[in-house]
Amino acid sequence: MDVSSRLGVLTSGGDAQGMNAAVRAVVRTGLHLGAEVFAVDDGWQGAVDGHIRALAWDDVGSILNRGGTVIGTARSADFRTRPGRLRAARNLLERGIDRLVVVGGDGSLTGTELFRTEWPGLLEELVATGGLDAATAAAHPELFVAGLVGSIDNDMVGTEMTIGADSALHRIVEALDAIASTAASHQRTFVVEVMGRHCGYLALMAAVAGGSDYVLIPESPPAPGWEEEMVDKLRESRAAGRRESMVLVAEGARDRAGAPITAAYVRGVLQDRLSEDARVTILGHVQRGGAPSAYDRWMSTLLGYAAAQEVLSAEPGGEPHVVGVRHNRITLLPLVEAVSATRAVATAVDAGDYAGAMAARGSSFTEMVRTYATMSRPPVATAPGPRRRVAVLHAGGLAPGMNTAARAAVRLGLDRGMTVLGVNGGFPGLIDGDVVELAWHDVEGWVGEGGAGLGTRRAVPEVEQLYALGRAIERLELDGLLIIGGFNAYLAAHRMVTERDRYPAFALPIVCVPASIDNNLPGSELSIGADTALNNIVEALDKIKQSASAAKRCFVVETMGRRCGYLALMAGLAAGAERVYLPEEGMSLAELATDTERMVASFRAGRRLFLAIRNETASDLYTTDVLARIFQEEGHGLYDVRQAVLGHLQQGGNPSPFDRILATRLVSHAIADLAGQLEAGTAEGRYLGLVGSDVVAHPLVHMDEEVDLSARRPRHQWWLGLRPAIEAVSRQGTPAGEALPVLRA
Repeated sequence: MDVSSRLGVLTSGGDAQGMNAAVRAVVRTGLHLGAEVFAVDDGWQGAVDGHIRALAWDDVGSILNRGGTVIGTARSADFRTRPGRLRAARNLLERGIDRLVVVGGDGSLTGTELFRTEWPGLLEELVATGGLDAATAAAHPELFVAGLVGSIDNDMVGTEMTIGADSALHRIVEALDAIASTAASHQRTFVVEVMGRHCGYLALMAAVAGGSDYVLIPESPPAPGWEEEMVDKLRESRAAGRRESMVLVAEGARDRAGAPITAAYVRGVLQDRLSEDARVTILGHVQRGGAPSAYDRWMSTLLGYAAAQEVLSAEPGGEPHVVGVRHNRITLLPLVEAVSATRAVATAVDAGDYAGAMAARGSSFTEMVRTYATMSRPPVATAPGPRRRVAVLHAGGLAPGMNTAARAAVRLGLDRGMTVLGVNGGFPGLIDGDVVELAWHDVEGWVGEGGAGLGTRRAVPEVEQLYALGRAIERLELDGLLIIGGFNAYLAAHRMVTERDRYPAFALPIVCVPASIDNNLPGSELSIGADTALNNIVEALDKIKQSASAAKRCFVVETMGRRCGYLALMAGLAAGAERVYLPEEGMSLAELATDTERMVASFRAGRRLFLAIRNETASDLYTTDVLARIFQEEGHGLYDVRQAVLGHLQQGGNPSPFDRILATRLVSHAIADLAGQLEAGTAEGRYLGLVGSDVVAHPLVHMDEEVDLSARRPRHQWWLGLRPAIEAVSRQGTPAGEALPVLRA
């Protein structure tokens, strides 16, 4: 790589939470690689006007937690004209910039591609008119670009998530939770409009996460007569005991004839046909505002890290790329194809090709449309034959989202003709027969509640308890078992499967669903509860960092996770920690000495805050207290040291939108698996998990081959490959031009 490279970064179009994380990562990765980095303020308009400035390492410090974009954004009419693009080219080349990372939506990226293809002609015209000397033009014959998709709508085809979409979903679901409480108090109906001109992602996922009654999205317009269907669903919900009703409308929703469906129209329908005073709430730009979620911090950091590498290593004649997310990994998408495919969705909707529009959104989007259609109506058993008895229990530590999972199990189980039994207090409750039949009204309000209404226990049945457990299963006449929990839940299920020869009662379908903030379960890259815990940690770290603003201070923060470092590493990425200590790596005195020397040197150079995050079991001897004392002693009064053990706040709070969606999706597959086994007469034991973007089932009998039982974690953990990004974006002073690992699938 040419260390004389000059790299520009700009944010364009509508702002999106997480843009600052991407900008920070681009700047620091570029500096790490030896490039000079420049901010183009206010998007392409800043390029036209020449608002371009050099950035140093500290210029992008303390911005991870800020919404919007610190380098500004705009929708530039000037850049749409050739004279405007001529000025932009001249202004960039006056500073020697011919490599750009552009963060924006499909319109911004379309303009970027046009600018790139016009570049040789623009330079030729500038030379001919005296606006640029020939030598400069010859030195920069090609413009190299990489795109990052900043769009809360999550509307770019080919990438599973765009920068800002998760944060926007947080804002929407927070609003729905608040609205639901006042709506229930008055038995009132609310119509809520959310953003999404051509993409129904926010409306659909918010409807799933918020437990709404009806949703209208652009890709799947309702059939003629939908108004009566909507009214009937709301009547059924009220008859089933629900006190509030909620209808979500994407701003781009329309009917099959192409006529817009507005929130005001829906309100009028409800008032006329339900004789009820419906209220309208248009969330508007609140969806763009506020601090970014943990996901939009760590994933945007990885995207910016990869984009800087991509554009700085680009070779002449190469194809420009959008850096996106696929299967939870960084992926490169041809820029032209990605933008074209995205715009084709809007074209398909306008042409009435709704099947094509849905297909373009991907299988998981289509799957959630089907799941929501079932979840949003009162259950009606459709399965023929006798009702099969399926028990739902939690085991292991508490994980936010357990209630969401149990609610989905009841709703979907009833729809398949099952009698769903709730087990109170985990396996001890099952042994004691503390079991109750669950109806829809028992769990209907659990969609966003933290905790576990059924309770959970960490106890794994001992060998001497297996007989009693078998007798309880026989006494309750169970036909299947759904276990939602953590590592101990999996151990208990594995024991039951491997002991079937001795205890025939265990020969029934058993399905495990991962729910653990530690994210240490085999067969799933993400567990229910981990995202909520990470958001809790990042929120706490924001406050901790703010408390240090008046002094020079080092904070040592301890996170949960047992012997899995997921929470610590991802919190380090999301919060901008300078050092993260993981149990997978261990700790040594030599490393601590090096870390201390770097810390002291950085404070002497003007640093005001140093954040170190330590997993609770990173070392048995180098505890959080010992670490803080070492750092304090070696500082000799240069800075203060404080420690914070976050504790059980990581398990508390209402589940995040992601955890609600994940819980619903995993349980949907689990209930389908149990129903299929009951119909086929099989009795397999399985654990389900999210692998990439797919839900995959694994045999319980082979679980021990996938885990390190002594460390209680999977043998392979995908997120460990993200460690180099922390080095690149958090540690100043590493050698310029040093090679960095590429984080692509």
